[in-house]
Amino acid sequence: MPYAGRKSVGRACVPDKALLFCSVLYHRDAPLDHAIQALDTNFGHPAFTSESMPFNYTDYYRREMGEPLHRVILSFSELVGRDCLPDVKTRTNEIEDRFLKGGKRSINLDPGLLSLENICLATTKPYSHRFYLGKGIWAELTLIYRGNSYQKLEWTYPDYASDDLIRIFNHLRDDFKRRMPCRQA
Repeated sequence: MPYAGRKSVGRACVPDKALLFCSVLYHRDAPLDHAIQALDTNFGHPAFTSESMPFNYTDYYRREMGEPLHRVILSFSELVGRDCLPDVKTRTNEIEDRFLKGGKRSINLDPGLLSLENICLATTKPYSHRFYLGKGIWAELTLIYRGNSYQKLEWTYPDYASDDLIRIFNHLRDDFKRRMPCRQA
């Protein structure tokens, strides 16, 4: 029985599944098709692959990967539990390692989860707005859904705050919403 004036205690529950996606950053000479095949083998067939987009938001990857860089966004057919990010990021890091050239990455894989309420990225780097998940992996709340669109936060990377990526994520959200199982009342 709840205390007078106090709501009852919340109960732990498993959240709805999420849509797994991966940003693939690559140089034109990188083995993109092989990397996508490796993602397919590990996470299932991509349900969506964006057009290739130029990546010119930062010089951070230039020394390691060269230029010009491009990006595609993939989403996968099978919906996943929201606790999968440590395992997914570990596997994408292993895939990146398969395509090293001279000890440098030719492919950069950034997996994340899309839910109706937000976009969350997996990372190996801690920071004040990231929380630890386990296995050396942190989660970053990157975009939140408010009104009719995903919205950036003060720490959102400029590329994830771009109109192009937000348009893609809104499209993926619409598709995800149609694919979600109906809830029982």
